[in-house]
Amino acid sequence: MRILIVEDDELIFEPVAKALSEQHYTVDVSEDGQAGWELASGFCYNLIILDVMLPSLDGISLIRKARTHNISSPIILLTAIDSSTNKVIGLDAGADDYVTKPFDLQVLMARIRALLRRGNPALPAKLEWGL
Repeated sequence: MRILIVEDDELIFEPVAKALSEQHYTVDVSEDGQAGWELASGFCYNLIILDVMLPSLDGISLIRKARTHNISSPIILLTAIDSSTNKVIGLDAGADDYVTKPFDLQVLMARIRALLRRGNPALPAKLEWGL
């Protein structure tokens, strides 16, 4: 399974990527919202972990753009913004879960497993060639 982490804080993305890799997930990391969008739109991910406050393109805008372009990968927002209003905005934008920093890595891993158990909506129902 392939997971995208879009996070600009190395102290956050390194241990998360390491834990996921140890669980045999393929992990791509982007430290910039626009670069994250390019990866999300160019590859099929089983899950996306996304910070809200990012350079170039913020996480909420990235979610809205992804959902507008029919990217249905589950998305976990991983952010320091802990207000109820921001949680509602993130979930209404299309996030599947909202985790606030600081977080327990084991709890995050459990949330990832829970979302991945739902199936694989990121893969298209039919394969198309030569569009």
